[in-house]
Amino acid sequence: MFFIEVILPLSLAKTFTYRISEAEFHFIKKGMRVAVPFGKSKIYTALVLDVHENAPTLYEAKEIHQILDEVPIATEIQIKHWLWVANYYMCGIGDVYRGAFPSGLLLESETIISHKPDVVVNDSELSDDEFLIYEALHHQSSLKIQEITSILNKKNILPILQKLIAKDIIFLDEEIKETYKPKLVRYVKLHSKYESDNGLAELLEVLKSANKQKEIVLTYFQLNASEKKPITVKKLTEVSNVAAAVVKALVEKEIFEEYYLQHDRVTFNGEVSDKELQLSEAQENAFSGIKNSFLEKEVCLLHGVTSSGKTEIYIKLIEEYLQTGKQVLYLLPEIALTTQLVSRLRFHFGDKVAVFHSKYSNNERVEVWRQTLENSPKAQIVIGARSALFLPFNDLGLLIVDEEHEQTFKQTDPAPRYHARDAAIVLANFHKAKVLLGSATPSIETYFNAQNDKYGLVTLSERYKNVRLPEVLLVDLKDKHFRKKMTGHFSDLLIEEIAESMSLGEQVILFQNRRGYSPIIECLTCGHVPHCQQCDVSLTYHKHKNQLRCHYCGYSIAKPTNCHNCSSIDLTTKGFGTEQIEQELASLFPKAKTARMDQDTTRGKFGFEKIIDTFKNREVDILVGTQMLAKGLDFDNVGLVGIMNADNMLHHPDFRAFERSFQMMTQVAGRAGRSEKQGKVVIQTYNPNHNTIQQVTNHNYIGMYKEQLYDRQIYRYPPYFRIIKLTLKHKDFDKLKEGAMWLYQVLSQNLGMPVLGPEEPAISRIRNEYIRTILIKIPHNLHLGNTKKTIQKMLNSFEAVAQYRAIKVVVNVDFY
Repeated sequence: MFFIEVILPLSLAKTFTYRISEAEFHFIKKGMRVAVPFGKSKIYTALVLDVHENAPTLYEAKEIHQILDEVPIATEIQIKHWLWVANYYMCGIGDVYRGAFPSGLLLESETIISHKPDVVVNDSELSDDEFLIYEALHHQSSLKIQEITSILNKKNILPILQKLIAKDIIFLDEEIKETYKPKLVRYVKLHSKYESDNGLAELLEVLKSANKQKEIVLTYFQLNASEKKPITVKKLTEVSNVAAAVVKALVEKEIFEEYYLQHDRVTFNGEVSDKELQLSEAQENAFSGIKNSFLEKEVCLLHGVTSSGKTEIYIKLIEEYLQTGKQVLYLLPEIALTTQLVSRLRFHFGDKVAVFHSKYSNNERVEVWRQTLENSPKAQIVIGARSALFLPFNDLGLLIVDEEHEQTFKQTDPAPRYHARDAAIVLANFHKAKVLLGSATPSIETYFNAQNDKYGLVTLSERYKNVRLPEVLLVDLKDKHFRKKMTGHFSDLLIEEIAESMSLGEQVILFQNRRGYSPIIECLTCGHVPHCQQCDVSLTYHKHKNQLRCHYCGYSIAKPTNCHNCSSIDLTTKGFGTEQIEQELASLFPKAKTARMDQDTTRGKFGFEKIIDTFKNREVDILVGTQMLAKGLDFDNVGLVGIMNADNMLHHPDFRAFERSFQMMTQVAGRAGRSEKQGKVVIQTYNPNHNTIQQVTNHNYIGMYKEQLYDRQIYRYPPYFRIIKLTLKHKDFDKLKEGAMWLYQVLSQNLGMPVLGPEEPAISRIRNEYIRTILIKIPHNLHLGNTKKTIQKMLNSFEAVAQYRAIKVVVNVDFY
């Protein structure tokens, strides 16, 4: 008896055993995909973990359906890394497998319904719904479950299908779909009978009366002579400016022959520079410092102020690693950044750069996966957001995690809830590779590790070409409101500075970390505020769509003309978002061109590129945006950055609020004055004497680090304690309350460490589910793995209690 151990792409923590034949036993290797039956009738794509001869004890092993690969499609190190992620972040290995694989490689079974051909049916015996399905199957030989759902306009159609199966009218058929299709491009060549010398004269004779066809044939000869490479139909029609139908006519006349070639979807056609990168003296020192640090340590932190030229150092390092033939992974926190960096890297490395992130289509991601697996020259450098971590690297030499402090490196939903920076360090360890973390405002944990000699530390304290750091001006909003010097949300100082920058031909960036027009609409008569029906949160007003939207579940209503509670028409808006600032700018600076960059304006694959390119090409004078602007974008003509309200970041119920505010403001400020002239930053705030705001003004990272570290030690937060957050969700408030209390008591009795909770979060209901959270703080001297095992045991026993089984428990390790 021969067996394989497989992972299924379902949220399951264990692996499953299937039976195989002896021939398959010798053919199957770890990392191949097989199609297997699971449950009553489903078929899934499973990944082979192991081949063995031990029969499972608890169930009879089923046979596999088919083997889907000739060679392994995942590497051993990759699978080992997945197991680590599943173990450390306490989630099912199936979650990691589903999250890691491009869905183009995961076949799903689609249930197909067909009717039996020779059955005689009495129409009167069928109910209306059954008759509709029966009739539809006469027009079409087979239907999918989704299609039947839309025909009947019902969710629950399985009982109806069961009845039809019982009456022996239809049968089910499981069909597996291969979703990846290679891209084929259509080419043409001249038919062989016209290739001789007198063939040409004969050809022109044939086409004597058809002018357009003659034109295309002549264009074909011109292209053939000048380019000496196969000619695509697209190019031929573009150059000759004739419709594609004419080409089709020529193919039918057997003058042209058409053929297809397979192409990569993501291609690079730009110029590659031959110039050697020249580093400044400070950059040279940092570069050699990093190389020395790599001799002793696996991880090195590059702490360089904004605009100190970190990217050039990365490029130099990548050059060195490529010469040894190793692969390089470059992780970025935000898709918006990849756009800008890809062009810079391709300028140096040409088509050795592959890009991998979720805005690419399925087929494009499958191609990058295959290139990485085969170590192809096209994927020597992989650049991407956090999901690029799961690619099948063959020989990884260097990982660069840029802007390592960014919270977007942490995946929130769905599982695996991993942190890309921490997982990258583990992956590098498996590959015996080096990691370089880069940031102008490192996260406190990383800096703590560097101070304690766990990581190397290299500091770049001056900007490239010795440009001075921006000058920071604070505006006291209390005082300005009191003296009536505010126009809308703009102080007189900010308006003057914007006008001055515009007159000098410089661009301006305004930062407000909230999208929409305003977060609250309030009735002046009774104080009623419209809330979302499904979440505990007020609806945000979006002016250009004239609607109120919930940013948690997407629920929306038209903007009310009068109060829903007392029917008064005195409605006012409170607070402000990017949309409102954009509108105020239009009245303050009617001649300026403004643009907005937030989640509402950057939908779609090229949403970011359009906005970033128009700003870079100076078609826009003022850019208003949310935190997307705070990531390392590089614009050389920004003279002024305005932070509209610094307080809404500081007063967040989160132990990292001050650290995050410092990072965010410093990063936004760093977009100013990146060329010769010193830039300016205007921060509007109600408490200008706040420590964090003073630290931003003086560019004092060390001061912020020491103050925060002192607080963290007293209140038992990272880096001194590790935190696991349990989130419990259920639609029934009382049941949730009772279950959360039960779990809290079990945890606090069995763990000798602080357990806090069960707490209602700031937003205590989302999508009609009530929420409770429990925090477990694990001191550093305790063994983390054993503690997690204990917690997992208690979660399992919680699930075993029948009345709490319906409560969803989400485990988030290192949730910060």
